[in-house]
Amino acid sequence: MTTFSSIGVRPRTADVLLKNDISEPNTVQREAIPALLQRRDCVLQAPTGSGKTLAFVIPMVERLAGHYGHGARALIVTPTRELAGQVVAVIKMVDPALRVVLCIGGVGYGPQLSGLRNAPDVIVGCPGRILDLASNGSARLRGIEYLVLDEADEMLDQGFAKDVEQIIALCPSVDGGVRRQTVLASATIPAWVQQMITKHLQTPVRINITDEQVPTLEHGVLSVVKARKVDALSKLLRRQRGSELNQTIVFHRTKHGAKKLVRDLTRIGHTASELQGNLSQNARDRAMDAFRANETEVLVATNVAARGIDVINVGLVINFELPETPQWLTHRIGRTARNGAAGKAITFISEEDDEKWRKLRRLGAPALPVIDADLLLGSGQWKLGPAPAEEPSARPRLRVGPPDPRARMRRRRRSRPAAMPRSR
Repeated sequence: MTTFSSIGVRPRTADVLLKNDISEPNTVQREAIPALLQRRDCVLQAPTGSGKTLAFVIPMVERLAGHYGHGARALIVTPTRELAGQVVAVIKMVDPALRVVLCIGGVGYGPQLSGLRNAPDVIVGCPGRILDLASNGSARLRGIEYLVLDEADEMLDQGFAKDVEQIIALCPSVDGGVRRQTVLASATIPAWVQQMITKHLQTPVRINITDEQVPTLEHGVLSVVKARKVDALSKLLRRQRGSELNQTIVFHRTKHGAKKLVRDLTRIGHTASELQGNLSQNARDRAMDAFRANETEVLVATNVAARGIDVINVGLVINFELPETPQWLTHRIGRTARNGAAGKAITFISEEDDEKWRKLRRLGAPALPVIDADLLLGSGQWKLGPAPAEEPSARPRLRVGPPDPRARMRRRRRSRPAAMPRSR
């Protein structure tokens, strides 16, 4: 059996992990930790829920070796506030003595400024707030020895590229003979991120862990008439209540749509909370706390929850609306079937989604099997048919609930013969 001690982790750190019921490293940790302990730069690609955070936090804790007292030596940059908060929790679990400052937007500056003045060892946060605090001299990055860009592709893809470049420029490449160690970690690393890797990493070790959790995840397409999507969702949520992993994350495309869907679900008897970018940080924290405490059965979210959010009881993920890219599809469904647990994902496709789904397939989305709607929503049985040969126009049209009268009127209008032109 491989242990943390056998891959170079100090007994003190290994004992802390054991007290937290983490007895042996998983695949990504076995691959990454030895290389990072050798102070090598690293490109770390692994599926969501595979343990990447612990893989880069443990070597950081080993390198810092306790509270230093002369300024921040490690910086971890994440695309979302929730992911930053989770990274802070992992660091405090591995080494409570380290002083960590969480620098995120949506909250006041006071506690963050106070923490930065109190000789922090580690700064964790989002690009905008970190750059803001660094620009006014509050966050001093000249002593950074260990830099992590977590979910690196997302930060570069969502308009953070300029901020990230400026943050890296504020960190030393070599300081007093000590070279900065840089880690890029993400579930997906597209080819265009190579320019960033070439520019900022020195002969990095590349670790690519294939998805070990594929057998534990079942993902299928459910054809749903648009007007009946809320009804179908409600039936699925009621079915989910009796399962061991009874919580559900539902993804919506827009902030307004997520808010409206929460109102609709609450009105018909579900306990639901929302997570979207227009909420204050306090409201977002309350939503996540309630969901983690199992006080709400469903979290309705935009893509803000698709990256790095870890809730152990999520047994079902539903794409109420299609994501913009295949990568977002991967990140969304990665909220379930984590760390070897079983999970299911359902992607709704209505009559208006055919072209969107074809586009996602052309961009690399997988050919998903069709779920038998009658069985699933009637008796609760999960039966996946084969993926259609042609996506999605050749797939059978499965309707949930009674026919939509508005759709019937549209079909009648389309079927009427065109009027003959009048002769002059």
